[in-house]
Amino acid sequence: MMTTDSPSDPVDPAPAAHAGDGGAGPLEPVPYDPALDELAGLPAEQVIEKKQSRAGRNLPAAIAVGVGLGILIVATLLIRKESFIVLVALAVAVGIWELRAALRHAAVRAPLVPPVVGMVVMLWAAFVHGPAGLVVAWSLTCLAVVLWRGTGRLDGAGRDVLGGIFIATYPTFLVGFAILLLAPADGVGRLFVFLITTVCSDVGGYAAGVLFGKHPMAPTISPKKSWEGFAGSVLLCIVAGSLTVHFLLDHSWVIGIALGVGVAVAATVGDLMESLIKRDLGIKDMSNVLPGHGGIMDRLDSLVVVAPIVWAVLTLLAAKPG
Repeated sequence: MMTTDSPSDPVDPAPAAHAGDGGAGPLEPVPYDPALDELAGLPAEQVIEKKQSRAGRNLPAAIAVGVGLGILIVATLLIRKESFIVLVALAVAVGIWELRAALRHAAVRAPLVPPVVGMVVMLWAAFVHGPAGLVVAWSLTCLAVVLWRGTGRLDGAGRDVLGGIFIATYPTFLVGFAILLLAPADGVGRLFVFLITTVCSDVGGYAAGVLFGKHPMAPTISPKKSWEGFAGSVLLCIVAGSLTVHFLLDHSWVIGIALGVGVAVAATVGDLMESLIKRDLGIKDMSNVLPGHGGIMDRLDSLVVVAPIVWAVLTLLAAKPG
């Protein structure tokens, strides 16, 4: 599953500690940056390394990893639905590990076993038993977190329990809605609508942000995210939603308009939420397991928030008659 942090919306240079949100902006005069003095006299290799670290990503590696993950996702969807669920479970397990490690920066020691076991149960329940199964499995997972942590010391137990419930909800419970999309007979088509439209949100935001980005949306959270980039996300999502809903699901393109707007808003919220969490914890990326991208959660941030929106829109507006 691939998304970007919408690095596309350059307005002002981001702080170095959060350069992972960044991308190249329009060509214009660049004010003097005293931080560039540190590059003076360094060997070329070190200069390149420092510049790459400020850009936040190794672009060739990011493209290679993105293409590889895309091929893997498409292959599992086309071969067998269950193989895609296994792939999702592996990705979410890594995401749970990343979130748990990140929360330690805030002195939160969330339980690991209940969220991981609960994740497997939630994905299975969503696929086999639908929304009710997902909700019941999530509730039991939260109860297991409380009981598991209750056997230890009481010091910090409240924080740890809340942390465990958080990682059982984000990403696992939200990812469960992607499995709900997959379950029906036309589930593969619904998943492609979901993935294509979400990716288009990032692409549209990137292009519009680079070309037109001037007005920051949330400068204290993500300095390079602009309102112009958001408009680009909405526009391309509407186009992608209309085309995919019509050609992949054989429903009216009008449904794609509602879907596209919902996806653009949810994807932006997901990006900002992930950026806010990382800034609050004082980290740049959730991990470095994906070269050029950071961690699994750095790529799932938009997808996990978008999945419930796509499921709701398609369930309400694109349900098969009878």
